[in-house]
Amino acid sequence: MVLDNTISRRTFMRWCIAAGLMYHLNACSKGESGAGWVFSPYNPVLGKGLGVCFDPCVIKEGSLYRMWFSWRTQHSVAYTESRNGYEWSEPKIVLSPDPKLPSQTEVNRPTVLVRNGVYHLWYTGQSVERSEIYYATSSDGLTWNRASSDPVLIPAAAYEKQAVMTPNVLWDEEAACFRMYYSAGEQYEPDCICLATSRDGKVWTRREQPVFLPDESHPWEKAKVTAPDVHRVDGWYYMFYIGFADVHHAAIGIARSRDGISQWERHRANPILQAPGM
Repeated sequence: MVLDNTISRRTFMRWCIAAGLMYHLNACSKGESGAGWVFSPYNPVLGKGLGVCFDPCVIKEGSLYRMWFSWRTQHSVAYTESRNGYEWSEPKIVLSPDPKLPSQTEVNRPTVLVRNGVYHLWYTGQSVERSEIYYATSSDGLTWNRASSDPVLIPAAAYEKQAVMTPNVLWDEEAACFRMYYSAGEQYEPDCICLATSRDGKVWTRREQPVFLPDESHPWEKAKVTAPDVHRVDGWYYMFYIGFADVHHAAIGIARSRDGISQWERHRANPILQAPGM
C-alpha cells in the first residue's frame, strides 16, 4: 500500500512552515512539485547576502515564527524570526563550535523542541572526518547551555559508519520519552534514517537497525534517504525526507507509518518537491 492524497490542505499548509522549509526550500525559487505543494513566490526567504543557509527548524509561538538554521559560512547555528513566514529578521549566531573541542569545525542541523517551558536543542557537531549529535537547553531559545562537551549520540553501529547527524526529536506522550529520528552513514551524505529513544534527552538507546532505507524501485531515492522530519498527526507518523538518486541529486518525499518504525507507506506522488529537470 502507498500513501494516497488524503492529507488535508490545511494540514499541508501547517507543515509548509513546520516542515517544508526544513529541506532547503529557502534556496529554491521554483522546481517541480506534487501532492498539492506549490513553491512560494517569495523564495528565497533566507540567504540573500548571507551565504549558505540550510536545514532550518521552525516553530510557531503565538503569531511569531521562530527559526534556527545552519549558517555554513559562520560554521554555526543562527536564529531569526518572522511574523509572516517570508520576511525574516537579521539573523544572529546562537551556538558556535565548542571551544573545548579543537576538532569540532562546525555545528549545524538543529532541531528544537519546547517542553515544560524549556527549549531543548539537539544538533550535529562535525569534524573533518566525523559527525556526532550534541544536546543543549535554554530558557528562551537564544542563550544555550551545552549539557556537556561530550556528544549524546556517536556512530557506533556498523551501518552508522562515520556519521550520525540531522536529528529530529519528538516527545512521545504515550511512552513518556523523546524519539530521535536521525541520519547515519557516510560523512558527505548519510545513507539511512534511524531511531533512538531517551527519557532525559541525554542518554539514548538506538534501535539495532535503521527504520527507513532507500527503495531501489524508485530511482529518485535509490541511493540514499536522509534528513527526516517527522510529525504525529491523527494516529500516523508522517515523515518528510530527502531521497538521493545519487550523491549529487536529491529530492523530497513523504511517507507515513502507524508506529513510526515499520511498514512505511510512501506517497504515490513522490517526490513531492524536486529541482527543475531532475
